[in-house]
Amino acid sequence: MLQLSLTRLTYSSAMRLIALFSCLLVTACNHGIYTLNGVTDGDAFYLAPGAFANDDPALQSWVAYSLMKSTCQLKLGGDNPARANSFACEFTARQHLVRTWEENSLNNQDIADRYLDVLDNVLQAGFLAEYTSHYFGNKDWQLPEGLRADEFSSWRKRNLRGHRPETRIIGSWNYKNIVTGAIN
Repeated sequence: MLQLSLTRLTYSSAMRLIALFSCLLVTACNHGIYTLNGVTDGDAFYLAPGAFANDDPALQSWVAYSLMKSTCQLKLGGDNPARANSFACEFTARQHLVRTWEENSLNNQDIADRYLDVLDNVLQAGFLAEYTSHYFGNKDWQLPEGLRADEFSSWRKRNLRGHRPETRIIGSWNYKNIVTGAIN
């Protein structure tokens, strides 16, 4: 049984809505939908237990990212939603990551996270879509029209020297055999 506190002191309002929405989507999934060789792979996303107990603003921002990305992957579906990948999923999840971080930062001016602060600067400069495409892009992605790749390249050379992108997933997809119920 999973218990979590959704008090205003611990979680931002955006985080509570994302968590509740994601839990509803995940619980509504049918284990028989995404079966490949008798094993489900991507019908349930589990957050690490510490994600509910730790109110660290950076961690909670990454929880928002993880939930948003996993929800989007379920919507994409396919043979294996756990491995579904699209520009829209990554971009939307990064938007939620940075917006949750911004909200947490407004509530506590003393917090800092090197990567999240840089990503906030990217968003403020208007290059989050270009950042997502450049650092996380996949040849199979359908990119939106109007990306300003050349402008971003110039901006990146001035503002992101030595930058290393990060992804801190705070959960994992379920790998459960439908017949035995054992985790593989």
